[in-house]
Amino acid sequence: MPALKPTDYTGRIAWIGRVADRTASLVAEPLSEVAVSYAGIAGEEHAGLTRPSCSRVVAQYPKGTEIRNVRQFSVLSVEELAAIAAKMGVERIDPAWVGASLVVEGIPDFTHLPPSSRLQGPDGVALVVDMENRPCHLPAKVIDAHLPGVGGRFKAAAQGRRGVTAWIEREGVLRLGEMLRLHVPDQRGWRP
Repeated sequence: MPALKPTDYTGRIAWIGRVADRTASLVAEPLSEVAVSYAGIAGEEHAGLTRPSCSRVVAQYPKGTEIRNVRQFSVLSVEELAAIAAKMGVERIDPAWVGASLVVEGIPDFTHLPPSSRLQGPDGVALVVDMENRPCHLPAKVIDAHLPGVGGRFKAAAQGRRGVTAWIEREGVLRLGEMLRLHVPDQRGWRP
């Protein structure tokens, strides 16, 4: 019996980006397509098979411990970016300002996809959803550079709408306009 089941939900790739050096700037460079390897997007700040652990997993590992990189991608949805902008009282939030790797359109409640879901492209390329990407304060400075005085509203507005982190399970090419089919784990929700 398969552990993952394809759904009828698909998301159109609406935006692709790469953050080359996060210490220099969180702003992502827009791309029309990108070949992805098991390490993610070549030249991307979050690329690599492993990474040093951060504050998100401090309950499991001391900060800086070498761990598997399940944060190769920051994936958001068009719909949730629009909701964040509305909550902030602005017309739009550019995905580049929040360091997005990928933005998809058409999958409802995107930030709350079950961990281990797959987003699979036409050539077989597959991203594995790790978990919800919690909002942080880092985009505030970038947003303020474009919309002065607004950046501080991002973290609260993005709560429950910041998308997911993901990693590459199968190499391939991601292209603007292509569709990604959602596959979800074939299991009931955990009941502690």
